Amino acid sequence: MTDQKAKLTVDGLEGSIELPVYAGTLGPDVIDVRALTGKGYFTYDPGFVSTASCESKITYIDGEKGVLLHRGYPIEVLADKSDYLETCYLLLHGELPSQSEYEEFVGIITNHTMVHESISRFFRGFHYDSHPMAMMCGIVGALSAFYHDSLDISNARHRIISAHRLIAKVPTLAAMCYKHSQGQPFMYPNNSLSYSENFLHMMFGTPCNDPDVSPVLANAMDKIFLLHADHEQNASTSTVRLAGSSGANPFACIAAGIATLWGPAHGGANEAVLNMLEEIGDEKNIDKFVARAKDKDDPFRLMGFGHRVYKNFDPRSKVMKKVCDEVLSELGLEDDPLLRIAKRLEQIALEDEYFIQKKLYPNVDFYSGIIMKAIGIPKDMFTVIFATGRTVGWIAHWHEMITDGYKIGRPRQLYTGAPIREFPERDSRKDANPSIF
Repeated sequence: MTDQKAKLTVDGLEGSIELPVYAGTLGPDVIDVRALTGKGYFTYDPGFVSTASCESKITYIDGEKGVLLHRGYPIEVLADKSDYLETCYLLLHGELPSQSEYEEFVGIITNHTMVHESISRFFRGFHYDSHPMAMMCGIVGALSAFYHDSLDISNARHRIISAHRLIAKVPTLAAMCYKHSQGQPFMYPNNSLSYSENFLHMMFGTPCNDPDVSPVLANAMDKIFLLHADHEQNASTSTVRLAGSSGANPFACIAAGIATLWGPAHGGANEAVLNMLEEIGDEKNIDKFVARAKDKDDPFRLMGFGHRVYKNFDPRSKVMKKVCDEVLSELGLEDDPLLRIAKRLEQIALEDEYFIQKKLYPNVDFYSGIIMKAIGIPKDMFTVIFATGRTVGWIAHWHEMITDGYKIGRPRQLYTGAPIREFPERDSRKDANPSIF
């Protein structure tokens, strides 16, 4: 708390309401409005865009300056000097691991990658062309039926076991979703491989042909997971916290996060990039589509440029651009038609005065979509990859909320419906012609 106080005056209310002001380590101060309820008022903030719903020590974003910190470490530094599993440890425990702690953590995650054989039977209930995110919602939620031995959320040991299981098993389930859609047999995890190598092995290997995983592609996959590990109080993370505030088990909470991420306004951006590239179709059409993007009366928008949070360059995109160039070079795909369109759009966005003035820089979704397309991951799997990387962020926020003391989430509303009405007899009513939908 700071020495500052905010005072709110309301017409017709005698005196003013004094509200405490709190200061975080970084970022703007916040006004504690909880006292308003006792005065018969509460705040109105659609989308909670001006509301701090919790206190957290995990991630900090400064969208104006293009800053993303995990436990105080810039994302660029973590991408350069760390790897995904070390970043997982950092998000969960608050500090970077020692060498022995790192090795122990990697060993634990590696030994938890296998899923119960009965889970494979769940996939038989899904049609082969089911969306992978539909399968992920159901399968992750179902994990609680297999691991009910550690669902006491008040038990610290149970919480960390569940965290380890989720981080380890979600990539296995993600790969199983892909294999099911292809009609191919599931690949068991290979404990001799790294986290990202193992994921690509389970995605693209077969019992009769399990090629070596390219270090360049494994590094790209690791960077994608790392750069998506957490992003503060976004829609899916807030959903995980809200679900967790009811006392729900962690598998159900993560399933709720996956369901939220599935929404196109949240996790579908990199898939939208590929859809846009396919709509443009040919390099000769680029100028026409760029002109449409500049026309405020045209509904067409260039996907993968700019960001709702970052009003400067997305710090993750700088890392992803470098990885993108490495992947395209490794695979010899510089002349792929869609990827040539993407590279030309990137050049325009970085050089055209319109995009520069509006700060519509290529974001992390732009480059990650290109990378996954190049690797051979179908676009309906893109959000599943996002969910795989984000699992650790969700579980870290869930764990933080459980350990910090919490109340069940209960947002309020501004009611604008009908007042109290008399109930008319049915034969006296007129046709309602409802227009809700």
